[in-house]
Amino acid sequence: QPQETPPPPGQESPSELVAHREGEQGEAAQGEAIATAQAQLTELTTQAEALKAQVAELQETVADLEARRQARLADEGKNLPELITALVDESLGRLAKQRQALTAEVAKLEARRDRLAAETRKTFTGTSEEIAIRLQGFKNYLIGSLQDLAAAAEQIDLPEPQIIPAPAPEIRAAPAAPSSPEFAKQQFQDQRRQITSILDQYRTMPDYYGPPWQLRRTFEPVHADRVQTWFFKQGGRGTIRSLGSRLQNILVASAAISALRRIYGDRLQVLVLANTPERLGEWRRGLQDCLGISRSDYGPTRGVALFEAPEVLAQKAERLVETEGLPLIIMDETEEMISLALLQFPLWMAFAPDPAQASNYLY
Repeated sequence: QPQETPPPPGQESPSELVAHREGEQGEAAQGEAIATAQAQLTELTTQAEALKAQVAELQETVADLEARRQARLADEGKNLPELITALVDESLGRLAKQRQALTAEVAKLEARRDRLAAETRKTFTGTSEEIAIRLQGFKNYLIGSLQDLAAAAEQIDLPEPQIIPAPAPEIRAAPAAPSSPEFAKQQFQDQRRQITSILDQYRTMPDYYGPPWQLRRTFEPVHADRVQTWFFKQGGRGTIRSLGSRLQNILVASAAISALRRIYGDRLQVLVLANTPERLGEWRRGLQDCLGISRSDYGPTRGVALFEAPEVLAQKAERLVETEGLPLIIMDETEEMISLALLQFPLWMAFAPDPAQASNYLY
């Protein structure tokens, strides 16, 4: 390999020139890298300073917010009762408004309910009660009439209705028998004393839970006066001045029935005459209430029978007399005309209206 020729003095060889150029280029690259690093360092330093400033600002903000929070908490602690009072007042006001609205609504509903109830009572209740009373009265009357018709059908004899007037004198002579009541005559003092004692007991010592057929209601002197007059002055056959109420008249009749029942026992048969099923139903309920009897005591062969026609009642009374029974005929105040066929029997009581007193008999 040929050797390099040394350069002349004062000049660099080619290899030195190459090395020198490479050294200059390396220094230039290193300088640029250093400059770039310094620029980045400066930029990072600037960013770090900015971040420090932001951190400081945030710390100041946090401190300010904390101070405000503490101040607000302190203020709220001081004003807490006022806040609670205001909240309670607001809630109470709202509840009061709701209560007023609900009260007004309830008042409207109650008014509507009362109006509907009044209309119902006027229409449905009143009508249904009246219909029920009429149906019950008609039912009782119909049962009694059917039972009487059945009994009459068993004993019917066509020629007998024409012969009824003929034996009238014999029937009127029946009171002469010892078994017929003669309360007005002096020779029957024992019965008079017994009846007087019974009426005094009812007036002074009422027994509201006594046995059946005993008077269970308060017996006033006005009632006793009516009954004594009927017994001792009219002899158990006559009219009684009405007390103005069917219930009061039923009480008077019940006292007479009870006294006669004590004397004659099962021989006594009460026959009530009224011109409508409703009034017969009121008599049935009134007698049950005053005498403590039941529905089983009503019927043609029992203690009380109800009639709407005087002819049927007269036939029943005649059959009782023929079988040694003692009919007590009671005529309601609404019977304006008394059938002559009823006056032949030994005991009858008819209620006559009092001209000086208004009667509530009409429905």
